[in-house]
Amino acid sequence: MSTTMGRLRIAVALVAAVVLAGTVGYWLLGLSLLDAAYQTVTTVTTVGFREMGEFGAVEQIYTIVLIVVGVGAVLYTLTLGMQVVIEGELGKVVGRRRMDRKIADLRGHVVLCGWGRVGRAVATDLVESGREVVVVDIDPDRIASVPHLRVLGDATLDATLRSAGIEHASALVAALEGDAENLFVTMSGRALNPGLFIVARARQDESISKLSNAGADRVVNPQELGAARMASFVVRPNVAEFVDVVMHERSLEFRLQEVEVPEGSLLAGRTLRDADLRKRANVLVLALRRPDGQFVTNPDPDTTIEPHQVLIAVGTHHDLELLADVCR
Repeated sequence: MSTTMGRLRIAVALVAAVVLAGTVGYWLLGLSLLDAAYQTVTTVTTVGFREMGEFGAVEQIYTIVLIVVGVGAVLYTLTLGMQVVIEGELGKVVGRRRMDRKIADLRGHVVLCGWGRVGRAVATDLVESGREVVVVDIDPDRIASVPHLRVLGDATLDATLRSAGIEHASALVAALEGDAENLFVTMSGRALNPGLFIVARARQDESISKLSNAGADRVVNPQELGAARMASFVVRPNVAEFVDVVMHERSLEFRLQEVEVPEGSLLAGRTLRDADLRKRANVLVLALRRPDGQFVTNPDPDTTIEPHQVLIAVGTHHDLELLADVCR
């Protein structure tokens, strides 16, 4: 495509040079500057209304040369112009179909609705965590800048969410600007995929309960989270910074992770003391979350590990993977 554009620029410059040379030539042969330009344009475009003066042998020979050179240059330029248009449109169609096939093959990915500041930050963290992301946005300019799989369309429409593979996704993030739009996205996502984990953005406090009732598993108000984080840096600066580093700083060796204990796990029915995860996986269990959603923080060593509980542990990436293997 870039090579064709380069040739097109050269061809346009050639046509301009032919028109300029033709105008100067006819002017030197006795025509006025306007008549010379008119004669040149009608000649190279093969319109040929009439000759602007008495043409003798010299003028006729000059016109023949101008026709051969000028018409060839114009036709070549038009051909390249059409090629650029066709290649561009064809490239878009092929690219769109290729992306559609990739999205159709995805399983367990995250559908992210909204490519604003919040959406971009969410996508960055998801990708760094190894998750596949499909971005949905209605703005053509914004969607063109998305470096991930993407769908141009209204995220509140079922057809758009289906194009993003919502039926095979594991999670949906509704990060649109308005609470009403996020409410529609949440309702549509829950209806299309009942097992979907949905995180919705809320601007107004009164929208939180509505989004939860619509099917959102978590509702986040970025402004409140930002305010709480700023206050934490004032009140508990070292704790806040440590949590930030553990959660978001990829260069740190230790990570904070959650691992669910599946049915039939060798850990099920054993106490934390018996499981001895500190020795077997070199991780520290900070909390347990029961199936009913209740947290057990700083659990006692005699706490029994039950199926479908979630272990929240800190350790290196390798150790946390080992913990997941032990749980399985």
